[in-house]
Amino acid sequence: MVAEPPLVTALCGDAEISAHFSGDAEVAMILRFEAELARAQVAFGLVPQASADRIASVAETLRPDPAELGRAMARDGVSVPHLVQELRRAVGEPHAAFVHLGATSQDAIDTGLMLRLRAVLDLLVVRLERLMEEMGRLVREQGSRTLMAQTRMQAALPFTLADKLATWQRPLEKHAARLSSLRAGLPVQLGGPIGTGESFGDQYEDIRRALALRLGLGDAPSWQSDRTEILDIAQALALLAGTTAKIGQDFALMAQTGINAVRLAGGGGSSAMAHKENPVGAEVLVAIGRFNAGLLGLLGQSMIHENERSGAAWTLEWMLLPQMAETTGRAIAVAEGLVSHAEFKALRGAFDYAACPK
Repeated sequence: MVAEPPLVTALCGDAEISAHFSGDAEVAMILRFEAELARAQVAFGLVPQASADRIASVAETLRPDPAELGRAMARDGVSVPHLVQELRRAVGEPHAAFVHLGATSQDAIDTGLMLRLRAVLDLLVVRLERLMEEMGRLVREQGSRTLMAQTRMQAALPFTLADKLATWQRPLEKHAARLSSLRAGLPVQLGGPIGTGESFGDQYEDIRRALALRLGLGDAPSWQSDRTEILDIAQALALLAGTTAKIGQDFALMAQTGINAVRLAGGGGSSAMAHKENPVGAEVLVAIGRFNAGLLGLLGQSMIHENERSGAAWTLEWMLLPQMAETTGRAIAVAEGLVSHAEFKALRGAFDYAACPK
């Protein structure tokens, strides 16, 4: 994140997800790209085996100085030129000439991002599965309880808790499938300076396929100025955050004084009204859902690349996508906590519709 107030982070942050967007994580995946690129080119006679081995060995242990890397980023707008310089210096001659051969900074950064997003999507899917398991348990234990359905904020007709939970479960199942599909299709980025692959000669497509295979990513033509992949992931995050926000909104409304359809364990306190138990977790879900909806609109601006590469659009992605992933991860965890501790209260007796105002 560009700004990360500690107290807000405690409420909406997610250290496990955030770790994949740290400077160390980014550098590690860029260096992995450089190592596997060199190894992939060995079979095509472009890089000697000894040089590929040396590059891979150094890339595993290279730890650039964060302060120097930050200064280079501020100067160049991208970290790769400095990293490549450091890697070349560390591997020494005669191997240095084979570092980053044919590639451009965007190849390293975008591919590194795909590797990190793969780990993030894995985490999100695992969390979603846990959340859905908790909902299944809730259906088994409390699903037969009768609640009052509410339409347009008014009492409607009785239904069961299982009916209510089904409206939460179905979209979550769709989100889990969507994230798994996106994870399986994350593409390698390899296009060279202007995205045409000419820097790799006639063997470009074969080298790209070999690199994708080594990294466990999908093979795809260069997408340097086509950011559909990024927006697909962002949209999936925003949709998931929106669903958990709907769950949070329902919890908050059902827990209102006078409704009391659910009791939320561990409600937040008030500085002035000791009797209150504020639905903090539910509120966090609503806030995160709205936050991601707003960020998705901003991230949509990054689709507009000037010609073959845009530094401005690229920077916008770096600012927004990590926040979307981190807060969405937090939302799943908060939703699981709400579901796992919720005690729903069954409707007692027949509802007096005659008492409703006309």
